[in-house]
Amino acid sequence: MPIQAVIFDMDGVLVDSEVYWLQSRVEFAQSLGKVWTMDDQRHAMGRNTVEWAHVMHERLHLDMTIDDIIMEIKGRVIAHYEERLPLLPGAIEAVHTAASGYRIALASGSPTDIIQRVMQLTELDKVFEFMVYGDDQPNGKPAPDIYIETARLLNISPQNCVGIEDSVNGVKALKAADMAAIAVPSPGFTLPHDIAAMADRILPSLEHFSLDLVGGLERN
Repeated sequence: MPIQAVIFDMDGVLVDSEVYWLQSRVEFAQSLGKVWTMDDQRHAMGRNTVEWAHVMHERLHLDMTIDDIIMEIKGRVIAHYEERLPLLPGAIEAVHTAASGYRIALASGSPTDIIQRVMQLTELDKVFEFMVYGDDQPNGKPAPDIYIETARLLNISPQNCVGIEDSVNGVKALKAADMAAIAVPSPGFTLPHDIAAMADRILPSLEHFSLDLVGGLERN
């Protein structure tokens, strides 16, 4: 099937924010005398705001409301962003390269206000045709909702789309949506072998992204 659109995730793909999310959750847990592990983090990655808050609530056995958990973690993450915007190598260039040959969109499960701020800072809000927010979808990744909605807005069949993801939940969501998947694992977060096998291509960074890469998926 010919690829007509390239859809980017944000956290861990365009910005190295996973370290901020991990740091914020670890610090939050420590403030309560609890421990947030890497296994906990993998379960939270890629999910929408309410869902990752529920993961934290369950795994840390918190006596807090979901809204309070969200407010606490978002505040910590935004504080880190204000100190430094952690753009990943080749990220901005990859978006512009994709836009030169295909229709492009963003599909991110991060909190909507954080997505909008990052897009403003990078000026990618002027490049993406659509920005689809996980907060607006019934189910977060690994459910395919956000990618199916993005394809609907683009008016392109999911089979004619390729998504770029870093996380286990993200790759699962792409394949559940019947899209091609390019995996670019977040620094420090390797993909399990079974998930890596689901991806159509795996890149060490977006510095290796090219139109020829997408064209190769078309030929397959």
